[in-house]
Amino acid sequence: MEIIPAIDLKSGLCVRLYQGDYQQETVFSDDPLSVALAWQEQGAPRLHLVDLDGAAGGVPVNLDVITSIIQNLTIPVQVGGGIRDMATAESLLAAGAARVVIGTAAVEEPSLVEVLCRKHGSQRVIVSVDAKDGLVAIKGWMERTEVRAQDLVEQMSQLGVRRILYTDISRDGTLTEPNFQANADLVRTTDMAVLASGGIATLDHIRRLVDTGAEGAILGRALYTEAIGLREAIEVGSGQNL
Repeated sequence: MEIIPAIDLKSGLCVRLYQGDYQQETVFSDDPLSVALAWQEQGAPRLHLVDLDGAAGGVPVNLDVITSIIQNLTIPVQVGGGIRDMATAESLLAAGAARVVIGTAAVEEPSLVEVLCRKHGSQRVIVSVDAKDGLVAIKGWMERTEVRAQDLVEQMSQLGVRRILYTDISRDGTLTEPNFQANADLVRTTDMAVLASGGIATLDHIRRLVDTGAEGAILGRALYTEAIGLREAIEVGSGQNL
């Protein structure tokens, strides 16, 4: 299982939110590029980059920082936050993003996802399924829909999506534990690769996620608070140090 460090950008800073609440942020660095280079140096196989301002506002805001990180890293970078039209997605892919992460648009304009997969290949598209109590939230998690997470997953599969990122919002940034059951259910009921996110706090959590069959795990606050070391996490994720 791939261990992927996350960098969340807000006003050009590297931050973490608590349960997606923009009023509950912790700033971990004013130099996101240095953080990205550090994760790369510690063995990260890829980086997960989120423009929180973009997610809330509907258009990417931290493009200069995002582009700088992509250009200065040798590992692939996947980017999300505010990607709601073809032009934005294609500009990020052209800038060197290995994958674009689509959340809100998957709910509001699913045809965008279908065209992206067809035009650029499904390996370059991730659909972010962000759920609370089984219902999908959009627009930086500030708007809750009546769409069931499982229904969105099934719809995306039919549109050609091959990889989803599942986040249990109630656990994100809490360092409690992931929603193991939801991740296991998704792996079991879909033929798509599943990336797990939210609540990962210990190496044992990573071991248990490996058992769910998840392809990867996104780590944020646990790395920044040093609750987990990235090198150790990568070892456990790869099946070593079990």
